[in-house]
Amino acid sequence: MAAQLKKLVPLFDRVLVERFVAETKSKGGIMIPEKALSKILNATVVATGPGSRSAKGEVVPISVKAGDKVLLPEYGGTKINIDDKEYFLFRDTDILGKWED
Repeated sequence: MAAQLKKLVPLFDRVLVERFVAETKSKGGIMIPEKALSKILNATVVATGPGSRSAKGEVVPISVKAGDKVLLPEYGGTKINIDDKEYFLFRDTDILGKWED
């Protein structure tokens, strides 16, 4: 993991994810043009914040942890470039689901 990425700790209920790499070849070996690729909605959680605060001041923990595979909404998130890699910051409540192993 990059040194800058280790220093980036999401705050509150934010989740830092890395999207899966898009397949550029079909199963038959045909190259797929970049414009024809659909948006990747699956990602791996890289880091999470401690959670948000309830009205009573108690910390509400995040529902995912680093290493979880998650399903993202088609739009949203904040794009961050670190060491020529793209990462995205989402709120915990924006994540649509978690893939079970």
